[in-house]
Amino acid sequence: MTLHPDCRHFRGDLPCRPNKTHGYVCEGCPAYAPVSSRVLIIKLGAIGDVIRTTPLLRRLRQERPNCYITWLTHTPAILPQHEVDEILKFDFASALQLQAREFEVVINLDKEKEACALLNTIPAKEKFGYALRSYDGVAWPQNELAEHKFLTGLFDQVSQANTKPYVQEIFELCGFDFRSEEYVFDTHEDKGYDWSQLPAVGLRIGLNTGCGDRWTTRLWSDEKWISLITQLQQAGYSPVLLGGEAEAPRNQQLRAATGATYLGTFPLPQFINLMHQMDAVVTQVTMAMHISIALRKPTILMNNIFNPYEFDLYGRGQIVQPNRECVCFYRGTCKLGTSCMEDLPAEKVFAAVQATLPIPAAVR
Repeated sequence: MTLHPDCRHFRGDLPCRPNKTHGYVCEGCPAYAPVSSRVLIIKLGAIGDVIRTTPLLRRLRQERPNCYITWLTHTPAILPQHEVDEILKFDFASALQLQAREFEVVINLDKEKEACALLNTIPAKEKFGYALRSYDGVAWPQNELAEHKFLTGLFDQVSQANTKPYVQEIFELCGFDFRSEEYVFDTHEDKGYDWSQLPAVGLRIGLNTGCGDRWTTRLWSDEKWISLITQLQQAGYSPVLLGGEAEAPRNQQLRAATGATYLGTFPLPQFINLMHQMDAVVTQVTMAMHISIALRKPTILMNNIFNPYEFDLYGRGQIVQPNRECVCFYRGTCKLGTSCMEDLPAEKVFAAVQATLPIPAAVR
């Protein structure tokens, strides 16, 4: 019997999808799609970091037509199912079977020891990123391409002097020049979510009011949010409060104080689609920022403790920073007691919204 084990649909342990759907067998199969090379991406990391790694998919598809891409991560649900051939959740079973396979290319973008150890132990013709140094167990550049990104993570002075966006850094780490490739992302528009409670009039400005619990120096006070919401409403915009469970109490208070729209919390796919309904998004450096950029929304990014060059808004939006220079680079607590975010006026953020997404004269 004819078999095509080089086909991207071939499973080995189960019937392939063309067989289940159409009854095709390998001989004469019209869905036969031979794989030219196999690529593994190891990006475990936080959801936002996984999202902002997806531009690599575009370049890999271009440079290696018909390649089969496997991605190992902690958060499989965030990856675009239609663009990644095989998505694996990081666990013992996944690591075990990957170590028994061979790839043309393995890319490890994480410095966690378990990720670096996998780069060491998985057979591949080419390896990029970070490996585990055998004699002391520390992360180390696999080759000189990874040195720039490696050093920015070691010394604050080097990180602060860096002028390359994260996406450019990881492209160069893989031996590519960055050509402003966009994120690859699923809007979940096909799910048919009902957003009839959203404002039907006025440009919708999503306001992501939280930033997680690791870098609380990024938080903006309720008073500032209320001032921004009021200015947006008076100008004719329709503010919509966004956030997860941690932001729910704050968003309920802001809704009570201003009348701004707040629909509650949602599972991640639905939250992504809610953000897709926005005309622009105001956010801190957090997961919502990455989602906003991935959805190609005009993004007004409020930043204080991070290097602003790290973030590429793709020409859509602005980065706004406090009027006082931040002295707490990558710190979760403020050395001065009061975060410099209190020196970011609501008027400055409002002006960035107006400049990024002006209200058409016809609806003023």
